[in-house]
Amino acid sequence: MSFVTEFNLLPLVELAERSLRGSETVTRRALERSSVTLNDFAALISPAAGEQLEPLCRRSQQLTQQRFGKVIRLFAPLYLSNECINNCKYCGFSRDNSILRVTLSVEEVVREARALLKQGFRNILLVSGEHPKFVSSGYLAECVRALHAEVPSISLEVGPTETADYRQLVEAGADGLVVYQETYDRGLYAEMHTSGPKRNFDWRMETPERAYAAGFRRLGIGALYGLADWRFEALCLAAHADYLLRKCWKAQLTISLPRLRPCAGEFEPLTQMTDRDLVQLVCALRLMFPDVGLVLSTREPAKLRNGLIPLGITLMSAGSHTEPGGYTGAGKEKLHHTERGRIVELGASEWAAAGPDAHATGQFDIADERSPQEVAELIRQLGYDPVWKDWEPALTG
Repeated sequence: MSFVTEFNLLPLVELAERSLRGSETVTRRALERSSVTLNDFAALISPAAGEQLEPLCRRSQQLTQQRFGKVIRLFAPLYLSNECINNCKYCGFSRDNSILRVTLSVEEVVREARALLKQGFRNILLVSGEHPKFVSSGYLAECVRALHAEVPSISLEVGPTETADYRQLVEAGADGLVVYQETYDRGLYAEMHTSGPKRNFDWRMETPERAYAAGFRRLGIGALYGLADWRFEALCLAAHADYLLRKCWKAQLTISLPRLRPCAGEFEPLTQMTDRDLVQLVCALRLMFPDVGLVLSTREPAKLRNGLIPLGITLMSAGSHTEPGGYTGAGKEKLHHTERGRIVELGASEWAAAGPDAHATGQFDIADERSPQEVAELIRQLGYDPVWKDWEPALTG
């Protein structure tokens, strides 16, 4: 039985409605519990709990420091390719978007990784659009093998695949797999994903389990806030995390909290999640999952990220680029323009308009543009230690 079976039986709509009706008394009880259930979690993300944000934040801060100490782990995304065969209405890489695309060679990926190593990173997330012609499992394994000797911790955020393909990536040296369900609302998921293999909701939902079966030691999940109602997404995400902690117990679990950002295609969020809502969700997740890593990316502005560091976040990206070649300019000579999935030749005047600094289109605009060193210094000023390396493979291999 996979999480899909359990998910289909959960009274999620009822829980979301109960959350909206949550009272101060119910919230207080949930806050006092040493072990938080999904019902308690519904109370902790309620509007009533939002009125008790200060005690919620205090409890979250205490738990986080007890379990993780005063440490923030840093990582960087390295984009391999922005080619994609999926049409996702909210994504800058969506197949039909008219953008500049490129896939880095293995040698160019190594250049990008070495630029990140020079900045201090030892924990790198390889990211790519989903396109079997350009981003095959063989290509991904080559990239991982080329980096493994120099990069202690390599994770992947790429198109879902079979367990056998994941096993090949683990054998090459990858230790983490990240996959966002995007939205747990089946109807909205179908509306957002109009073509391509990503249309398969169940296949995507089962991805962490296939990755675990292949031997990945770290699993990351998340929902994209700005599509369905944030409380509904949070309840589904919490249920998914709870399942993975029970069934994939040998792996470390992380939860990411991305909110939609501007991108090619100019998609506008369907729902709103305020900064206060995000703070409340971070704290509620910490109370339910004391030992789970909570991830915050450069999608969020510097001021908000600074404020969230003491409240429950344990992993942060810094100095991020969301386009292939973003750290070194690699791949510029191979740029091509696509419209509706087909390469379109640009005229000399169009390339001239793009200018000598033309680069591949990014997946989304980042909000925190500080350098990794600036972020690390801010972490120190807050009394925390920035940690660039997740673990030593020799100790666990």
